[in-house]
Amino acid sequence: MKKIIIHSIPVAISFLWLITECNTFNPITLKGPDFLKFYLILVAGFYISVFIIKSIGKTFSHTTFYFLMLIGGLGMIKLIRGIMLGKPVGFLTMILILELIVMLVLIPFKSNNEFKK
Repeated sequence: MKKIIIHSIPVAISFLWLITECNTFNPITLKGPDFLKFYLILVAGFYISVFIIKSIGKTFSHTTFYFLMLIGGLGMIKLIRGIMLGKPVGFLTMILILELIVMLVLIPFKSNNEFKK
């Protein structure tokens, strides 16, 4: 339960910024620079919460993985929408590649022997 609260804080902060600055609750309809600001607030806050959990000594749970997938999914949806509309998506692509690299570093891989048990 603590992990859900810790991970929901960056989501709440980014949506609070979205409502106060852009007067909307839908991040997908935002223009490029506003979405990038929202997405960077969301990603930075999430990784800060992940490092806080890691510094406490807790392990990564399914909750952390699900939040990571939701944030990555939001970025992928916006990337596909930007490509379909013919908009420049270079910065978002770089952020998503960095997010993928961090995800690969954070999530430990399990050997085949562990899956067979």
